Amino acid sequence: MGKFIMVDGLDGSGKGVVVDSLKDWAVKKGLKVIDLREYWKTAQGFPDIKDFDAIISAEPTFTGWGKKIREHLIKTGTKASSEEIAEAYSKDRKELYKKIIIPALKQNKYIFQERGVITSLVYQPLQEGMNLGKVVNLEGNKLCLSRPPDLLIITVVNPEVVITRLDKREKKDDAIFEKLDFQKKIKVIYESDWLKKIFEDKGTKVIYLNTNPPSTPEDTKRKAVEILEKNI
Repeated sequence: MGKFIMVDGLDGSGKGVVVDSLKDWAVKKGLKVIDLREYWKTAQGFPDIKDFDAIISAEPTFTGWGKKIREHLIKTGTKASSEEIAEAYSKDRKELYKKIIIPALKQNKYIFQERGVITSLVYQPLQEGMNLGKVVNLEGNKLCLSRPPDLLIITVVNPEVVITRLDKREKKDDAIFEKLDFQKKIKVIYESDWLKKIFEDKGTKVIYLNTNPPSTPEDTKRKAVEILEKNI
């Protein structure tokens, strides 16, 4: 079986930096890499992955349900209910897993993914009308939890740092979750023992990576590769 590495954490905590460093690692190892984040800039749907050794993925995707989530459902001012948003995430990852993740693992490939089902376990129960039981039992989420990552890297950062980083971004996501009070709430959840146990009980190695200043993006990249090489 292949190796599945998932990276998650607060918005602006350095997840993309970590995934990019793992992508660079794969390229330096001579692996043939496809980055779905780049693929979806010019195409929709899911590509044929049989000729690639490593897949760079992200949730939500940038196609189908993922595109709808990013462009409409989680924008500030959305009229979508928490149930609709949670269901959309579930449907998006179900399609991603069936068409990319599960086939890639069966073909003994590496997968480096930014965000995943853990995001819903953290974010969705804080929304009105939702709870952890509802989130876990959504069809796509159950599928993902039955195929947990081999390694889960959780980027840890102070919420105040998050807001500063998000304010400096040229591209503004305008997402409903990118607020200081909300980031403070999810920080506690990401670092909770119960969340870690959910994945450890499924055989996942969980590692926390602190990206607070004075740590630089280069420091984060170096530490991410060290974690990868030590734990796969």
